[in-house]
Amino acid sequence: MHILVLCHYYPPEVNAPASRTSEHAKIWVESGHEVTVITCAPNHPNGELYPGYRNRLYQTEIVDGVKVVRVWSWLAANEGFLPRIANYVSFAISSVLACPRVGKVDVVLSTSPQFFCGLAGAVAGSFKRAPWVLEIRDLWPESIVTVGAMKKGGAIRFLEWLEGWAYRKADRVVALTDGFVPHISEKRGRDDVLVIKNGVDLALFSGRGEGEATKAKFGLEGRVLAAYVGTHGMAHGLDTILDAAALLRDEPGIGFLLVGDGAERARLEARCKALSLNNVRIAGQLPKEQMPAIWAATDISLILLRKSDTFKTVLPSKMFEAMAMKCPIVLGVEGEAKALLEAADAGISIEPENAEELANAVMRLCQNPDWAEDFGRRGRAHVEENFNRTVLAGNFIFLFRSLRP
Repeated sequence: MHILVLCHYYPPEVNAPASRTSEHAKIWVESGHEVTVITCAPNHPNGELYPGYRNRLYQTEIVDGVKVVRVWSWLAANEGFLPRIANYVSFAISSVLACPRVGKVDVVLSTSPQFFCGLAGAVAGSFKRAPWVLEIRDLWPESIVTVGAMKKGGAIRFLEWLEGWAYRKADRVVALTDGFVPHISEKRGRDDVLVIKNGVDLALFSGRGEGEATKAKFGLEGRVLAAYVGTHGMAHGLDTILDAAALLRDEPGIGFLLVGDGAERARLEARCKALSLNNVRIAGQLPKEQMPAIWAATDISLILLRKSDTFKTVLPSKMFEAMAMKCPIVLGVEGEAKALLEAADAGISIEPENAEELANAVMRLCQNPDWAEDFGRRGRAHVEENFNRTVLAGNFIFLFRSLRP
């Protein structure tokens, strides 16, 4: 079977959609299928090309047996409404124009957000006369209204109409969480949404090793390290970490590390400096090959989102990686994510955006290392049983086969 995937992000970019798509694609190839991924030249999150890449109309490479087609897009940092829309729309157009060069395919999978990438799958599926599967990783445009990036108005109503059209047009819709299903089913007009949750490559994330060298690199040697790894965006409420660090500034055995990039990073760096938080390091985005060392140094994984009903339907991908690494979690997300953490018994749940609760949770884990170790052990067992990436990728193959005539 030849699977065509449209995804805005792909390695060497290191965000959640890049990891999910590339890990699935690699498994599909290893299972004997042909996979073509159409994506951008890597530039997320700063809108700057990664070394060794050019923003050409069409270029190809083979990565882990996957044919990766990179097309031109308007490069833009992950901030500012109009530049990002230009980035999203230009990629959607370029990806559709690249389809004739791909050859015959058996199924088209497009992933959203970014929203226009998801919509491009409808055109690609029609052009290739192949079933179209739409994967929903986040409810868009609802989520951009929640974080304040756009206000309700004519533009949002138009995007909501497009959203409903896409749900109805797709041959099947795949959601990443159970919480997305009622919203999608209502707009789709039928109850056939398939949930394939996020997961983890258990071979890649296989438990923590020695992390003192990494701690020393950031001047945090000898400390219990509480780390946030991921996008520094409007949705994440990362000021909560800085506020918790301020509460714990007199605890010499505790340090905080933020790894990643996004629209909020510069402001967070400035605020950290203004508060004179010597127990916090903001590392920026690091190459994927450095992430095992970061996880080895992480004693407590901080996973946060802002307090909102919208985010009660979200399952942050870092939960699965943290559990696979036997790393206890402090989770500031309500709803489905909290239920997962409690089912796994893999950490402590706090109220979102509550710095005092975050500080107390970190302190409790520092004072009870055996308790923290038990959380990590149970988290690993839970993902092994329920969120093995290989099994989840196989669920997609069953779906794809069911759509073939």
